[in-house]
Amino acid sequence: MKKATSGNFGQFAIWTAALVLGAVLGSLGAAKLDGFMNFVASAYTRLFQFIAVPTIALAVATTLASLGARRSTGRLFLHTIAYTLLTTFAAALVGLALYVAIRPGNLPADLIAQNAAATDQYAPETFYGHVLNVIPNNMVHPFLSGNVLSILLVAAAAGFGMASMKDSPEKDALVKGVFGLQELLFTMIRGLVKALPLGIVAFSAQLAAQVKAGLDIGSLGKYLAVVLCGNLVQFFVVLPLFLAVRGINPLRVLKAMSPAVMMALFTKSSAATLPVTVSSAENNLKAKPEVARFVCPICCTINMNGCAAFILVTSLFVMQNGGVALTLPTMLLWVVIACISAIGNAGVPMGCYFLTLSLMAGQGMPIGILGVILPVYAVIDMIETAENVWSDSCVCSMVDKDLATA
Repeated sequence: MKKATSGNFGQFAIWTAALVLGAVLGSLGAAKLDGFMNFVASAYTRLFQFIAVPTIALAVATTLASLGARRSTGRLFLHTIAYTLLTTFAAALVGLALYVAIRPGNLPADLIAQNAAATDQYAPETFYGHVLNVIPNNMVHPFLSGNVLSILLVAAAAGFGMASMKDSPEKDALVKGVFGLQELLFTMIRGLVKALPLGIVAFSAQLAAQVKAGLDIGSLGKYLAVVLCGNLVQFFVVLPLFLAVRGINPLRVLKAMSPAVMMALFTKSSAATLPVTVSSAENNLKAKPEVARFVCPICCTINMNGCAAFILVTSLFVMQNGGVALTLPTMLLWVVIACISAIGNAGVPMGCYFLTLSLMAGQGMPIGILGVILPVYAVIDMIETAENVWSDSCVCSMVDKDLATA
């Protein structure tokens, strides 16, 4: 155990050094160096996205195929859903409390009008259209489009299908083949994780260059404070309390899952971070493989704490600017809407932004406000994605303990 702890500390030290080195390189202002770092960061993101899609499908399918209809399957699933709902509603309620306490004011009408064009390129989607996109019409499209909810649906159907098949040589060959593919996938993941420090240098340099270029946040003021403070309170107070109530040391979990949280911060995608999340849960957190490989893919799809808070706070802010009276029943209704929407949101960059845009367009609200928010959304997206993955880590830790003590 001492050797493993020492190894984890050395790994964390390397990642921290890579973070600092990247920040220094990004602050130099060298155009060619910035271009190279953008290339490396993009390459790493594409590689992790490439691994993430089959990870979701195989992890869910193999877990359901091996556990089948046994009692442990239902317990694993129910505990995951319960913790997901509790943490997501907690995040939304924290955002609501801060919104009521800070009370962001309305933006100038001319500023909203000037930024309305910024949202024209994003076609809002209806609720029914969003649901239909989850239902695949062929086996290939979910994987080509990277629709994580649709992939989850296909994987669950395949997993339950394999579990319900009668014992036969054909079933054994199929299950062994799928498990073999999963082991190949995790071997590839371990290779990517070993090379992660180079990616961290690139991600950090990319961020430092963006910050040096300037981010105008003055016009958003109190709104931005509500969103960011809500994420920080959820990250450092609410989620650690969930762990503490279950008798789990939050610092131990955060230290073990720090590679995934750091990766999420820079990639701004829960799905792209999934390979690192599963690897950290198994190797650092020491969660049982059947728990880590089932809970993490499920959570990266439906456990969106940061997204729930963003959808709620942004929707209230837009509606307030649109002249809607924000009564207590209205705000509580939007807590429910925000949580349900967040659960159905894809774990991809700007997923919450697109979803909020669709919701507000459907309400006939002035979506030009989202054009005002757009320039600073990159910062919001980074923090809320890190919170999402931290929440996934907490849920995985709690479910693992529940099943161990059951």
